[in-house]
Amino acid sequence: MFQHDAYILLLEGESILDFIDGLSTNHVAGQCSTIFTRANAKIIDVCEILPVGTNVAIIGYQPFKSDVINHLKPRILERAITIRDISPNNDVFVGPVPEELPDGSTRLNSFMGPMAIIPKKYEIQGSWDKAEWDEFRIVNMIPYHGAEITPNVHPYACGLEDLVHPNKGCYIGQEILTRMRSRGRQGKTLVRRSNPANNATTTGAHESLCIERTQ
Repeated sequence: MFQHDAYILLLEGESILDFIDGLSTNHVAGQCSTIFTRANAKIIDVCEILPVGTNVAIIGYQPFKSDVINHLKPRILERAITIRDISPNNDVFVGPVPEELPDGSTRLNSFMGPMAIIPKKYEIQGSWDKAEWDEFRIVNMIPYHGAEITPNVHPYACGLEDLVHPNKGCYIGQEILTRMRSRGRQGKTLVRRSNPANNATTTGAHESLCIERTQ
């Protein structure tokens, strides 16, 4: 398994799932993967939503953390919701995750496949380096943060159309994504190409992932 460069935010308060649902592309009623987008439908972060008792954890990509916090905080307004960063207490892994994990760990399904949240005190190390993780992603067409998933693309361009609920409205960026879907004009799409590949976002030993403009 590969150690994901992750943050974990714990949201505490009332009606947290409803709050997140109103800001994200997917329908959020429990554990799921979803996307926060800007008004121009470009990605802020792709996150895992994990209920923890009466609270909710948001697991995302560490370099995008401040953008997510800045996206959430102004919209909390007078809601009784607080945000706490619990990243220093946990490590996050993706890829082939063992069925048996240390006490206090959590195993869930993410848009990248199995994910494990393991308390940092166990000092678990990933068994895969980035090259092995990239090869796995290329074979399985899994987009990743900092490669295919960047603030410059919308969800349809990087293979995340399954995280955009077709019947959900009133979230930031929704009008643009709905128009793109209804007109069948997503602009770009994620593909796998044999090497050498032009404009590869992830390069493997024999194949690469690329974001290409559609015809």
